[in-house]
Amino acid sequence: MDGPSGSGKSSTSRGVAARLGLRYLDTGAMFRAMTWFMLENDVDLTDPAAIAARAGEPTITSGIDPLKPTITVDGTDVAEAIRGEAVTGGVSPVAAVPEVRARLLQLQRDIIGEGGIVVEGRDIGSVVAPDAAVKVYMTADPAARAARRALEEGGTDAAAVEASLLARDKIDSGRATAPLTMPEGAHHIDTTPYSLDEVIDQVVALVALATA
Repeated sequence: MDGPSGSGKSSTSRGVAARLGLRYLDTGAMFRAMTWFMLENDVDLTDPAAIAARAGEPTITSGIDPLKPTITVDGTDVAEAIRGEAVTGGVSPVAAVPEVRARLLQLQRDIIGEGGIVVEGRDIGSVVAPDAAVKVYMTADPAARAARRALEEGGTDAAAVEASLLARDKIDSGRATAPLTMPEGAHHIDTTPYSLDEVIDQVVALVALATA
């Protein structure tokens, strides 16, 4: 399941996984965890070479329970820390470094294994799991995305959040390695007019068709 920030990927992915009894993986959290590691070790996030040099160091472990997703770096629980402003502001340049993407790609594929999992991110259907049985690309109106993210962040100014989301979209869509794009064969869902349950229903229906 791919799409930009605020499109509803996380809530939908967890909801679909829980309803179908599948495992769940948030690849975005993995990139945030890598960014947290870089910040904790005073790596210059404007220096791709410096990031690349340390990309192989941290042990990043992702939980696969959709009801209680976890993420640790070298045994430290960073589930809350990776949602802070510093990580949010730095994750796109870190995620653009090819060595980071290669390291995490292998981790992601190891977790996916034989399937039975709902995976969310920005290059899942295009790069990580191009042969997935069901590929979904989620979008939403920028204002709706910003409102959702502002609510998640406890009332942050929606206009500022929208500007930040659009800036990140530009970076993620324009990067040379694994850019954010709608994968071939993906089902496009614009979540703007739907409730979370309605979006989950749509994805579950797609899975039912694919596995019938």
